[in-house]
Parts: sequence; structure tokens; C-alpha cells
Amino acid sequence: MTLESIVLSNLKRRKGRMIFLILGLLLGVATVVTLISLSSALTADVQHKMDNYGANILITPRSDQLSLNYGGIDLGGVSVDSRSLKQADLQKIGTIPDHRNIAAVAPKVLGTVRVGDQRVMLMGVDIDKEFHLKKWWSIEGLPVREEAELVAGRSAAEALGLRVGDTVAVENRTFRVSGLLQKTGSQDDHLLIVSLPVAQDILNKQGTVTLVEVAALCADCPVTDMVDQISAVLPDVDVSAIQQVVKTRMHAFEQFQQFSLAIATVVVLVGALVVFVTMMGAVKERTREIGIFRALGFRRSHIIRLVLLEAALLSVVAGLCGYLSGMGVSRLVLPVLTEGHVALYWDPLLAVAAVALALSVGALASFYPALHASRLDPTEALRAL
Repeated sequence: MTLESIVLSNLKRRKGRMIFLILGLLLGVATVVTLISLSSALTADVQHKMDNYGANILITPRSDQLSLNYGGIDLGGVSVDSRSLKQADLQKIGTIPDHRNIAAVAPKVLGTVRVGDQRVMLMGVDIDKEFHLKKWWSIEGLPVREEAELVAGRSAAEALGLRVGDTVAVENRTFRVSGLLQKTGSQDDHLLIVSLPVAQDILNKQGTVTLVEVAALCADCPVTDMVDQISAVLPDVDVSAIQQVVKTRMHAFEQFQQFSLAIATVVVLVGALVVFVTMMGAVKERTREIGIFRALGFRRSHIIRLVLLEAALLSVVAGLCGYLSGMGVSRLVLPVLTEGHVALYWDPLLAVAAVALALSVGALASFYPALHASRLDPTEALRAL
């Protein structure tokens, strides 16, 4: 008779306690696996979107502001020495050291135009780059493909009563509405979007642009360095990185991860408590059995190994089942937390970590019951016979 055979025999005789102990550990491990896998998947989703959309860099003409104040009365400010941004100068962006990290340079020209008795904002874009860059845009109909076409933002379309296929006169030119931009909640909803050369002609801004968006190619690109490099080749413009949205979302994920860690710690502690109570109960129920083992010559180390081996076997089963359960829950919950399909990776290292966590918790929670069992007096078993 070996220690292993004694452990297996005891587990077969006490299936109810075995299942209860496994469930206690399984709940804790599954919670940890679920939270870690969800955090990893959501973070990877943000990184993927940053790879697609880029960390935008905004380039605008530089203008000096003159503040008018006299006698304690603020008269506001005026823009003086306003410099225009020449479209030809944008070629210099391709000469910066990190130019390989640039996915797209999207110039825009903006101005107000009259449509009927209303004034709306007209935006001219490089149609090959803009509609590819703004992948989050959802268009009813088709994007701009020809000079005589435009896409209307939702609010502008409602104000002007436009539908897909309608014709509309903008200043002295006639356009066909090729598509309607679905509501974005941004200033894009109020725009009429046409090709860049057409807008420059209408607004009498030939060869100049109002602003430029530069999209980085990757999430970990040195955006700050790229801003400095663009500023060096275009000294008369203001260059800034638009990363607030991404940073806000990443900060939210960091807070979620901290909250997840706190919840996981509480659940693991509860699982450890379940193991401790269950093993202590098992030791008390097996007082006579353990006393007989001691009377037969089992040393205290044998009794400790007996209890810890039983806990280890159950912990391994709980760790594997907890990993599978946690990944299953993550697969069900992930589509609710994200837009579209986000891949969930079955990380073997996470499986190993789940089993290691279950083993650690099971061993620590069972150590005192094992020590208590090893100190039982064998004479107590003899009195019970």
C-alpha cells in the first residue's frame, strides 16, 4: 500500500467533498483566467485599431494671436500674420527620418459655402486617402469617386433635405449626392465632403490646405519624435499628436485591469478559504484513520504528504477545469464588450499559470490542516476502536 493508492482510495470514497473542493478552486481560477483573457483581448483590440487607424498627427497653419486689452477691458483677440499651408510643401513630410512609419498624409481644405438659403461647411479631401483613413465612417451609398459627387454628413443632409442620388447646387456648381455619412457625433456630421481640387476652386484656395492629418503606421511608432521631425521640415506650421482618445481608452483598460486584479484576489482568497475549511473537516473526520496510520508506523512527514498530495491532485483538476471555464466565459462575454469580432487567443502559458495558481492556493490552504493531522495522537484512534 502506497501513499498514492491511499489518496486515490480516499478520493473515491469521498466524492462529494472532492467535488466541493474542486468547485471552490475552480471558481477562483476561472475568475482570474476570465479577467486576464478579457483584458488581453481588449488591449489587443485597441492595438489592432491603432495599427489600422494610426496615431493621428494634426498639421495646421501657424498664426500669431494678438490679445487686445485696454483699461482692464478685454476686447478679445485677433489673428495677425496668418500663414497659409501650401499643398506643395507637404512633400517634405516624406523626407523625415521616420517617414516609413507614415501610412497616409491626408490634406483637407475647409470653408463655408451657400446652399440655397443656408450656409454649410464644405470640406475638400484627397478621396483616395480620406475614405481609406476614416475606416470608422459608415456611408449609406458610395463614397466620393468623381469631381461632380459629394458625401453629406447626417446633420447637413437633414438640414438640406438631401438623400442619396439627389442633386444639389453648391455655389456655382452642381453635385450628385453619392452617399450619406452615418451619424458620428462629431463635426463630420455637419460637412459636405467633395474632392480636394473641387473644394479649392469653390473656396478660391488653390494650392493651399486648411489642415493635414498624418496617420502613423503602427501603434508603437515614435509619434512624439515624428511630430518634432515634421516641425523641423515645416517650420511655419503647428504640429500636434491627437492621442487623447487612445490614451483615455488605454487608461480605462488599466483601471479595468486593476479592478480585475482586486476582484480576482478576493475570489482566490474565498477559494483558499473553501479549501482550508474542507481539508480541516476532512482531517477531523479521518481522525481515527490517521491515528491508525500513525499507530502502524507512519511518520508525521507521511501524514503531511498524504494530505498535501490529495490537495495537489484536486488542485490540478481544478486548475485545468478553471482555465477551460474561464476561456469559455471570455468567449461568451467578449462580443458584448467589443464592436465586431475580436480574436480570443488560447494562451498555453495562461493554462500553465492557472494550474500553478490552483496548486499554490491548494497547497497553502492545506498546509495547516496537513500539519494538524500529523500531530494527532495515535492513542485517540485506539480508543475509538
